[in-house]
Amino acid sequence: MCLLARLEHWDAERIVCSATSHRDAANPLRTASGLLAPCAIEYAAQAMALHGALIGQEAGSAASPGFLASARGVQFHRLRLDDLAGELRIEAQRQAGDAQQILYHFRVQHAGQPVAEGRAAVVLNTPLSA
Repeated sequence: MCLLARLEHWDAERIVCSATSHRDAANPLRTASGLLAPCAIEYAAQAMALHGALIGQEAGSAASPGFLASARGVQFHRLRLDDLAGELRIEAQRQAGDAQQILYHFRVQHAGQPVAEGRAAVVLNTPLSA
C-alpha cells in the first residue's frame, strides 16, 4: 500500500511528501466512518520509510527494514482526512538516531493548517522473534 503521491524534498535530516489518496473511496485505511485522523500516522510512517530508503540509496546500501515502534505526543487537529479537498503535506524531521532506531517529529498539514503532529520512533533491522 502506497499512500504518498509525490516526493517534494528530502535531505539527510528531513523529508517532505504530498498525498491525495485521503480522498480515494478505495483507500485501504478507510472505514465506514471515513478516513479518520489517526491514519495520518501511517502517512507520516510511509514518508519516514521513504526517507530511510533514500538515505540508504545515497550511501550505496539497501534500506534497513524497520517498523514503527511508537507514536507519542500525537495531536490531531481534525476528526477526518477524507473531507479535505486537495493535497496533504507530510513532513518528517529526524531528531535523533543510530543504526538501531530513529526518532522523528512528523507533521501532516492541509492548506497550511495542521492536521496531525507528533513524534514517532522507528526501530531498524530488528529480527522478529518466533
